[in-house]
Amino acid sequence: MTEQYDLVVRAASVLIDGVFRPAELGISDGRIAAIDAGPLEGDAYMTLESDEVLLPGIVDTHVHINEPGRTEWEGFATATAAAAAGGVTTVIDMPLNSIPATTTVEALAIKKAVATVAVDTGFWGGAVPENLGNLKPLHEAGVFGFKAFLAPSGVDEFGHLDADQLGAALDEIAALGSLLIVHAEDPGVLDAYANEGGTNYHRFVESRPEAAEVTAIERVIAGVRRTGARAHILHLSSAAALPALRAARADGLPITVETCPHYLTMAEEQVPDGATQFKCCPPIRDESNRDALWQALVDGDIDIVVTDHSPATVELKTRGEGDFGLAWGGIAGLQLGLAAVWTEAARRSIPLASVVGWMSRGPADLVGLGQKGRIAVGADADLVAFAPDTRFTVHKEELLHKNPVCAYDGRELRGVVRRTWVRGLPPGHGELLSR
Repeated sequence: MTEQYDLVVRAASVLIDGVFRPAELGISDGRIAAIDAGPLEGDAYMTLESDEVLLPGIVDTHVHINEPGRTEWEGFATATAAAAAGGVTTVIDMPLNSIPATTTVEALAIKKAVATVAVDTGFWGGAVPENLGNLKPLHEAGVFGFKAFLAPSGVDEFGHLDADQLGAALDEIAALGSLLIVHAEDPGVLDAYANEGGTNYHRFVESRPEAAEVTAIERVIAGVRRTGARAHILHLSSAAALPALRAARADGLPITVETCPHYLTMAEEQVPDGATQFKCCPPIRDESNRDALWQALVDGDIDIVVTDHSPATVELKTRGEGDFGLAWGGIAGLQLGLAAVWTEAARRSIPLASVVGWMSRGPADLVGLGQKGRIAVGADADLVAFAPDTRFTVHKEELLHKNPVCAYDGRELRGVVRRTWVRGLPPGHGELLSR
């Protein structure tokens, strides 16, 4: 008797094990139950258009949702709707800038209670001075690891770790078998290069020099070498840190690295004075640095690409009338990450399969979600119908995240998400994930 699947998806070009080929997928109970065992019989059928390819859903492990407490910046409903529209089927939420921050089991429960999500959603915990020595309860509650800042985070409720506290956190992380994810900028270097701000973007970049990242990353490397703890460097903007990271990884240290679409698709030379929608920390650097980040991805020195979706209200993003010292930092790019990276990758003759590896399987593997980020029998049926050669112009008012501020506004991008499935269903049926 022929097996009947809940849904059969057919496409002339499906990304399987890094290669595009024709395939039929049989989906049952939210999972891929069969590939090419057909012709397959289903209760429903979907055949992709000739200009579409079928991709695994994007996994974004760096998303600031900010609910509760700062839901006017971004909430679960708006963030996960934007995610689905951009082909993102799984997000992992950062422990700030919500109030309370996700630094206790009680705060995690509060966040879960308000989380109505369109895509699958998990949570990072926070490692702050107040909870060091007591990370185990959050680990047992299912967070995917712990985020730490080495310089001030910008919000009072999420303090940064000094050198001794970083060492203590790594000791604790090693004992738990967890993961420390690190915003790596050195506060001493930042203090030494602080300036008066103003509307000139280059002056802002000067205030957060590459040395701040290099110094902090070297401190993390030393801590990992001492403890054996797993560590992950968040939003690498400076290629100057790559030699130290490359050497550490060659020594077998368990350190992984991410960068973000805005560092790969934008450059300091393109940022107008007063355009505070481009402000983020660490900052978007120059074109030669951008080229070096791309080369590091191709060479395997950077592991993944995630958005660091970090929105705020229009008032905060434009505070100071173009003064980079006063405006809030953060790039809202959750809906556009795949298209933005693919646009620049295509210009550099880098294949779509590589982009998807960096944005789907790679992030899923980072957090241990082996059932996501791939099209394989037994994997979750998180799928994206993507038209890679169709172009569109970004209009910030049309994006689904909470506030109409976006550094990509007015850009022409390549690649349109036509449909998204989360465990075989249209978005809107997201589940809360635990480690």
